[in-house]
Amino acid sequence: MSRPKIRLTVVDRLGPKGCHRGHKVGDSFDFDTERGQVCPMVMHVAFPYIDILRYGGRIPGQPEGTAVFCCPDVETINVFKVDVVEE
Repeated sequence: MSRPKIRLTVVDRLGPKGCHRGHKVGDSFDFDTERGQVCPMVMHVAFPYIDILRYGGRIPGQPEGTAVFCCPDVETINVFKVDVVEE
């Protein structure tokens, strides 16, 4: 069984300061090939969502194949969306 591709996208920013890693709204990353470019704090939060979606699970209250979550940096609070990419 092949694993679906996963994309992480910055969809909003709520904090008073810019991201220390330089992420901006609209930035998008392929989980398999570009995850090293994503802030480690974000990846720490993202991984459970990615794992659930990649293996066929669903996040309650979210559209199928997606998850929206926030960066844990209180001064930045980037909002990320994880999508399963249909090929």
